Amino acid sequence: MAGQRLPVPRLDGVSQEQFVQHLYPQRKPLVLEGIDLGACTSRWTVDYLSQAGGRKEVKIHVAAVAQMDFISKNFVYRTLPFDKLVQRAAEEKHEEFFISEVMDNFLIQVTGKKRVVLFSPRDAQYLYLSGTKSEVLNIDNPDLDKYPLFSKARRYECSLKAGDVLFIPALWFHNIISEEFGVGVNVFWKHLPSECYDKTDTYGNKDPTAASRAAQILDRALKTLAELPEEYRDFYARRMVLHIQDKAYSRNFE
Repeated sequence: MAGQRLPVPRLDGVSQEQFVQHLYPQRKPLVLEGIDLGACTSRWTVDYLSQAGGRKEVKIHVAAVAQMDFISKNFVYRTLPFDKLVQRAAEEKHEEFFISEVMDNFLIQVTGKKRVVLFSPRDAQYLYLSGTKSEVLNIDNPDLDKYPLFSKARRYECSLKAGDVLFIPALWFHNIISEEFGVGVNVFWKHLPSECYDKTDTYGNKDPTAASRAAQILDRALKTLAELPEEYRDFYARRMVLHIQDKAYSRNFE
């Protein structure tokens, strides 16, 4: 099991001005309640969605196991009529993969219930990352022999019901389980100025351009270090890590 468990705060009746001026700058997950989402909260049933989407084909991921692994890619792409997708989604519990996004995100729970577990980007060193994804697939029963540091990660939890809106700041890792059939809508937007992002990034999932350049420079530095014998390589690598911690790590976060 992961380390400290913390509830995601819930606030009712927050205005747009209150959120933008006081809550958004805190860069912490937050569940907003009491927002009028309109008729969709009652209308979007299995039958309604099946009829509305009809036989239009959509692309989906299909895996033989419940937990999709986007690192080893234990899934295939399939095309399915939208009405069949809705009917299949309504049949059983579904779990999303463990991932972070480079954009801010509202997860709007239109119907149904979800359980969401989030991890702070400040705990990235405990999450066994490969890019934006974690190797830890089962966060409720992790293999601590394989992933011992995961027990140090702080775990932020919340349950979403119809009408709830979860703010997920960019870089926060999240794992989502649908506890019953429901519809959730994600709305993404850029936290940083537009010029900080790759203009060719159609899907909004690439790192900011400065972060990508820094990663490329690091790769070149590691290749240079590889020219040294192991003892020297280890020493200078540790010095580089300390230098990065001193110059780049923020002291303004918990």
